[in-house]
Amino acid sequence: MNIFAADCHARSRKAGWYTDLATGKQLERNVPEMLCLIHSEISEGMEGFRKNKMDDKLPHRKMIEVELADAMIRIGDLAAYLGLDLGGAIDEKIAYNDNRPDHKIEARKAAGVKAF
Repeated sequence: MNIFAADCHARSRKAGWYTDLATGKQLERNVPEMLCLIHSEISEGMEGFRKNKMDDKLPHRKMIEVELADAMIRIGDLAAYLGLDLGGAIDEKIAYNDNRPDHKIEARKAAGVKAF
């Protein structure tokens, strides 16, 4: 995962997302803006799912699939920019979730739990 994140970040830098286009100097990215761009990809995926749409740029793929890919790319870019160990955090979170009481079937059947 960390290799993926580093690759996403390198591609973003190469594409100029970390360069002030007016001056050519290195740009410090706005982290809250980057987080909002991640959730905008998720929102676009929701809309694609709701309407069962195919993607407009990769028309052989469902829109939800491409928007989730976009979100992953943005997440990888941000994680590498911030120097985060995303791979390690994912591994630890998966292990933690495996033992969470609220992630057990019995708990999920209880009244008042998270539901869609």
